Amino acid sequence: MQWKPKFSIAIPASLVSDTPHLREKTTKIGMVGRAAAIFRVEEIIIYRDKTDIDQSKDERFIQKILLYMETPQYLRKKLFKIEPELRYVGILPPLRTPHHPIEGKTKKLRIGELREGIVTKTTKRGTYAYIGVEKQVFIPKLKIPKGKRVTVKIVRVNGKIEAKLVKREEINVYWGYIVKTANFSLKRLVRGRDWDLKIATSKYGTLITRVMPQLAEKWNEAKNKLVIFGSPTEGLYEIAEREGINLDENVDFVINTIPDQGTETVRTEEAIYASLATLNILNKLKVK
Repeated sequence: MQWKPKFSIAIPASLVSDTPHLREKTTKIGMVGRAAAIFRVEEIIIYRDKTDIDQSKDERFIQKILLYMETPQYLRKKLFKIEPELRYVGILPPLRTPHHPIEGKTKKLRIGELREGIVTKTTKRGTYAYIGVEKQVFIPKLKIPKGKRVTVKIVRVNGKIEAKLVKREEINVYWGYIVKTANFSLKRLVRGRDWDLKIATSKYGTLITRVMPQLAEKWNEAKNKLVIFGSPTEGLYEIAEREGINLDENVDFVINTIPDQGTETVRTEEAIYASLATLNILNKLKVK
């Protein structure tokens, strides 16, 4: 059974189009990655909000920064080359999620501990991987391509460190996010995948307080949720109209999570924090 994200957000490829400097672009994307981790987002989808131009470069840049953030610190130099686009990654905030452990000592490893690693060598007996400690971990009986990122569970710590591969659906704690780009337009996004619950965010949407009971019920019933955000220059209603679709007819809710906003506009990354913080409360609401 293939793992399917339970909680996804969709952000526009023009997320950093209004930000001229690479440092500020990196900072803005860092805010999105940090918000995703705080609120346990499992998938970030980058959709193309301007279908009349080629947004592939912006799409790849956002994806690269988000993936760099999601990668544990001890694996970054092994998985990413030195590139101009990564010049300012040093200013990115740490995620401090369970798959970003601080401890780097072999003697501190515990049986049952989960780690991200990268395959360093394959032999007839199995595979060796680097997991951020002094000793390599050995995965018996499996031959995995060198350079592949893996998730392992420690099964032996005395003498040779041994581990077994772990599937994402077997992990019962938040284990970071994946990033998807597949030339999604908003139209294709809302019509092309089967989410149990699709939520669009807009200042022209219904105040969340007015639909809280219905939303809470749907939220807690849904196995796969999607929350969609507009761009720095256009809201979702504008993007949908340009693509010839009715936003209200293609999602379950269009909500305003920032009632009586004090500014003329709310930036995408600000809307992400405000919306995810509000929706996070739904996890604790008991629906009668």
